[in-house]
Amino acid sequence: MGAMYMQKNFLHIHPVPMTLSYNWNFGVYALICLTIQLVTGLLMNSYYGADTTNAFANIEIYVREVPEGYLTRYIHANGASMFFIAVYIHMFRGIFYGSFQHPRIELWLVGFILLVLLIATAFMGYVLPWGQMSFWAATVITQLFSVIPFIGPSVVNWLWGGFSLGDTTLRRLYTFHFLLPFVIALLSFIHINLLHKVGSNNPLGSNLIFLDHTLMFPYFIIKDLLGILLFLSGFCFLVGFYPNALMHPDNYIPANPMVTPLHIVPEWYFLWLYAILRCIPHKVGGVIGLAVALIFFAIMPWLFTNQTIIRSVVYKFSVVVFILAFITLTKTGRMSPDFASLVTSRVALIVFFNSLFLGNFFSYIRDKNIITKNNIEV
Repeated sequence: MGAMYMQKNFLHIHPVPMTLSYNWNFGVYALICLTIQLVTGLLMNSYYGADTTNAFANIEIYVREVPEGYLTRYIHANGASMFFIAVYIHMFRGIFYGSFQHPRIELWLVGFILLVLLIATAFMGYVLPWGQMSFWAATVITQLFSVIPFIGPSVVNWLWGGFSLGDTTLRRLYTFHFLLPFVIALLSFIHINLLHKVGSNNPLGSNLIFLDHTLMFPYFIIKDLLGILLFLSGFCFLVGFYPNALMHPDNYIPANPMVTPLHIVPEWYFLWLYAILRCIPHKVGGVIGLAVALIFFAIMPWLFTNQTIIRSVVYKFSVVVFILAFITLTKTGRMSPDFASLVTSRVALIVFFNSLFLGNFFSYIRDKNIITKNNIEV
């Protein structure tokens, strides 16, 4: 009787829809990646010195001289990529199934804040090795704040700690890169608590608490463990066989302020934002486009409120087009800024901003025609 009571109580607190697929596992994968990043980051912290003279050498000494240092370094570097893979899939799954709608608006907004903090933390971590691509990527990104009216140049000088990137800049970025993961961990706890409060969404879009829900343990815990095993297997394969596949080779060259790389690119998980920034000719317009692309995710709960439309086939197709536009922006962001790549980026950007609106519009027209037809037949 006691065991049955505990099971019912657990079901009452943490109801899990029976229709959940493996697409719902990526939130757990992101939590695993966060744990890995915290542990490996703390291990590397003991050997890193935030000064421009020795930062690059410290990383190389850590990789070559410290026992198993190369393993920790490559796990941490590739862990960022795996983290973003898990987060992006987790986010697109939420868009596909309408997880941003009521009653999960607060859950979605906390997730958006986590995405922004993750982007900021990853950018600062990319600068810390002080390689050639790190230095110039930091130069480009920090100068974006110069578009702020009246105070832009002062903000850039404050970020730099002077009139150019230097030791002060690196120390500040290192400090925030060390502290923000703990903020992310705290917000992740809040995110999970909100999830348990409102319950998971499901492919059917049902919000019933008990009729189509079951126990998390043992059914979905086993599914999570299998997914974690497969995810970590792919992670280990990447680290063990292709540790540099997702990293730019120029970052193995010490930073040289006197030599500009032929083609400045960030890490792959920033390429979609970089493509938006680059495909808009005016600097201010590019920064606004980048900001709007991020804010777009935050305001989705108020842009798309009709739950019936979210479950329609037309909307699902529009989300697929939206994801393809995101992938296209990521692909063109790595290309050289020639005419073809810029035109492709601009077309992808238009599709990125309009596909979901068109999907909702055509779904609304379709549903309205069906209702009108049924009324006529009756």
